[in-house]
Amino acid sequence: MLQQTQVNTVIPYYLKFMDVFPTLKALSFATDEQVMTLWSGLGYYSRARNLHKTALAVSTNTNNPSLPDTLDELMDLPGIGRSTAGAILSLSMNKKAAILDGNVKRVLARHFQVSGWPGDSAVLKELWQYAEILTPEKSVNQFNQAMMDIGATLCTRTKPSCSGCPLMDSCFANKAGNQTDYPGKKKKKTLPIKHQYFYLLSNEQGELLMEKRPGSGIWGGLWTPPSSETEQEIEHYLSEQLNVEISEIVMLPEFRHTFSHFHLQISPVKARLIAFNGTSENSLRWESVDNWLKQGIPAAVRIMLNSIKDEN
Repeated sequence: MLQQTQVNTVIPYYLKFMDVFPTLKALSFATDEQVMTLWSGLGYYSRARNLHKTALAVSTNTNNPSLPDTLDELMDLPGIGRSTAGAILSLSMNKKAAILDGNVKRVLARHFQVSGWPGDSAVLKELWQYAEILTPEKSVNQFNQAMMDIGATLCTRTKPSCSGCPLMDSCFANKAGNQTDYPGKKKKKTLPIKHQYFYLLSNEQGELLMEKRPGSGIWGGLWTPPSSETEQEIEHYLSEQLNVEISEIVMLPEFRHTFSHFHLQISPVKARLIAFNGTSENSLRWESVDNWLKQGIPAAVRIMLNSIKDEN
């Protein structure tokens, strides 16, 4: 669940995205680059790619160019899981469908004292059973919205406001006085550290060389400086892979960017170009730093570009 400060940070990005693409039809006409540029700054870039794929799939369905109205059909679309499908059916169509977002998981885990981390399959299965049983036949949109609102405003992660909760009298965790023990927390594990060298190569015009990453994987479909994994590869990478000659190499301060599964230790390498001998790679492009800052780039790359913005 996003903290309030994070929510306040990303809201302008969401509003801008929705302003440009107010409908699935409008989104289906966009290019990948337009989508990723507008999504830049929101993180979770696979969500943008899946939104775009779903918009294309729905809009090209000449028989019924709209979202499906069954759980299975919705879940067949890219990026739509069981809870998202349930939310679409219940909130927009008022069809009976259970949801289980983070807020609802917390409400149910406390109310029924479901032990364990909701990410474990057995715990998740039990929570889904409660969600399915409780979902009413009528006014399901109001019920699901109320469950999410209770979790977001009353049954919060810390310091829950039980005295104002309509479920207070029937909540087992409230009766036991151990609300914050539920839901169980994920066991902490030490994240591995990966190292990456990013090459900030500028030409005589002050333009910076960037490459578009493959559509899948970390930062998929976004523009980043060319990179390699080890310092020993720098000279080989520049001469053999990028086919460039440079006058100097300056190692800029390292910094760390954390993903869900690992830390990325980033070493920016600034270099001035003497000659660019050409390459068959069509994923490479020269632009001014100012122009790149307007493109679809990850937050970590934005940090690197801002650090050299006034020098180019």
